[in-house]
Amino acid sequence: MHPKALLDACAELVRLTLTFEHPADAVVSRYFRDHRALGPRERATLAETAYAVLRRKPLFEQLARSGSGPKERRLAILGFASQLDEQARRADPRAQRGSRDFLKSALTPQEKDWLDACDRVREDDLLEPQRHNLPQWLAAPLKSQLGDGFWPLVASLSQSAPLDLRINTLVAKRPEIEKELAQAAIESVATPYSPWGLRVQGKPALAKLEAFQRGAIEVQDEGSQLLALLLDAKRGEMVVDFCAGAGGKTLAIGAQMRNTGRLYAFDVSGHRLDALKPRLARSGLSNVHPAAIAHERDERVKRLAGKIDRVLVDAPCSGLGTLRRNPDLKWRQSPEGVQELAAKQAAILASAARLLKPGGRLVYATCSVLPEENEAIAEAFSTAHPDFVPQDAGALLEQLKVAQAAELCSGGENGQRYLRLWPHLHQTDGFFAAVWERKA
Repeated sequence: MHPKALLDACAELVRLTLTFEHPADAVVSRYFRDHRALGPRERATLAETAYAVLRRKPLFEQLARSGSGPKERRLAILGFASQLDEQARRADPRAQRGSRDFLKSALTPQEKDWLDACDRVREDDLLEPQRHNLPQWLAAPLKSQLGDGFWPLVASLSQSAPLDLRINTLVAKRPEIEKELAQAAIESVATPYSPWGLRVQGKPALAKLEAFQRGAIEVQDEGSQLLALLLDAKRGEMVVDFCAGAGGKTLAIGAQMRNTGRLYAFDVSGHRLDALKPRLARSGLSNVHPAAIAHERDERVKRLAGKIDRVLVDAPCSGLGTLRRNPDLKWRQSPEGVQELAAKQAAILASAARLLKPGGRLVYATCSVLPEENEAIAEAFSTAHPDFVPQDAGALLEQLKVAQAAELCSGGENGQRYLRLWPHLHQTDGFFAAVWERKA
């Protein structure tokens, strides 16, 4: 595609994502369906430009004020340049900027001068909102929570997330898949914590790989893998993934059970469960039973009360731990929305807990970084349910031979009560998990 046409397309996609009428990934997918002639490189440029604008929206809007022409075009120019810079840094961490030749060939002389002037703006000269690029309602609690760790988190959130794969241990082993990927010219390394994970360089077309087609690999962030590992489901048990969604953790748990026992995948969205079906077919699992439920008090849930060995509640949440992948969430969420989610999370956790038999394990998890969705929910549940005994996530992960387990946890008397993952510390999405055992 000609550079000018590609930049025009970027500007249009930026305009569509900034309406915030739909999630950014849905907007991008719809745009690609409507423009099927786009090649892989063009799609990558379009998506990364739009996401770069969403990540640095306050900064880019401030810089755009000094330019001329349509606002979305100015934002697209800045986003395009930003993703070129990130590509260059991936290749060489010492690099400051990527080549601008292709981009500048699409610009007018005035736009070139304006972009050069933007490049000369120093970070020290920016106001704090343009440095952290977060809404104030989110920046304030994160600063209070993290202290000196706030700015490293900000730096991490300004970058795209790595691509993690989970090995389906029913059909393959990690070293075998690593070699198979290398033969396909895909560089990968073992994830530092999950025994099932590989971290892949770049964004290869995985769906075309034979390993993917035979169900040997699934895309899954390392933090999400650790949540499934923490449940520690055993052969022959009865297990429930209470908010299964598209089933990433369900598949990991089913493999952990060695395709034995019975694993229920519950969700209130039949549409999300439909996305599990092709993944389930590839996985080779026959112990998974997807079921759409009306709400957390559905009759299907009541019939299983007191019969289940292990329950994972990966509760609906703000998703603010996934801002590297979903930067639009920080502009689409609100404090009022978080409060509504917290009430829903507490209700779901209380209902799911009724499923557990004595001695059973309950895991509550979110991909949020906010205490009101995490520690506050866990502590309120412990107070209201004395028959559920809190467990130290760090000790459980050590028993599972997870490397540096204590560094993944926080809270409690020994600092290991909760799993607490951060992008800037662990190179995963932001995750939280609390664990209980029901008294016998």
